[in-house]
Amino acid sequence: MTIEIAGRTAFVTGSANGIGLGIARALAKAGAKLAMVDIDADQLGQAKAELSQVTDVETFMLDVRDRAAFERIADEIETALGPVSLLFNNAGVAGGAPAGRMTYELWDWGMGINLDGVINGVQTFMPRMIERGEGGHIVHTASGAGLVSNGTAGVLYQTAKYAVVGMAETLALELVDYDIGVSVLCPGPVATDIIRRTRGLQPSVKQSMTETELNAARAESARQRGFLAAGVSPDDVGEWVLAAVRCNQLHIHTDDFVVPYLDTRTRQILDAMPSAAVPA
Repeated sequence: MTIEIAGRTAFVTGSANGIGLGIARALAKAGAKLAMVDIDADQLGQAKAELSQVTDVETFMLDVRDRAAFERIADEIETALGPVSLLFNNAGVAGGAPAGRMTYELWDWGMGINLDGVINGVQTFMPRMIERGEGGHIVHTASGAGLVSNGTAGVLYQTAKYAVVGMAETLALELVDYDIGVSVLCPGPVATDIIRRTRGLQPSVKQSMTETELNAARAESARQRGFLAAGVSPDDVGEWVLAAVRCNQLHIHTDDFVVPYLDTRTRQILDAMPSAAVPA
């Protein structure tokens, strides 16, 4: 299944910066009309000013946890730009806390954005796509941390991203009869500013930390920022995502850093399988 991008309306969450903006730029160049949503009004305005020179653009402030706002904005966008048939559930946050310091507030915040936000996007637009019968494509932004755990991404982030990968893989099977393709982006390091932006959004970790723990947390944050800064550009990722949509490619990767971890995980799962020969 292949899909023509030009003339379609694309809805991109978290599109004021980072990977979302990279995806929006690629779509604009390909001739899609853009519905861009984010919580960063200033950056969203700059993105609209840039991409309005290329294609039709509508922007809205949206917290992806807000289901009522999702429906309202969907109606406004489809009135202004036409039916949404390209959905990019990209908005996400890093952050969290070590398992021993997690709180319900942190769980609700992180899962609300990274998982519920994806669910809300699907449940808002998927029924509309199915009813129209004109096909389309859905892309979830997950992470390499949605495929493997190496102990660095944190339990909150990885729980959500594993779920996002599983949702995409299952939707791909269930939506094929409607000519709706599904892809899941599992990037390695991408040169975005997600860690700094997340720090200003997430609830505080209420439990007190020792000086040693604080220093360790700061060092890990610096390491992660350096890891991301050395990664690929968001614009490159946007082009790769666009190529995957065009050919209905399920998994999208930006590099192969997960391969040794994925090999280990797969081997552990297979080695734990019961023997085919059941003792009498």
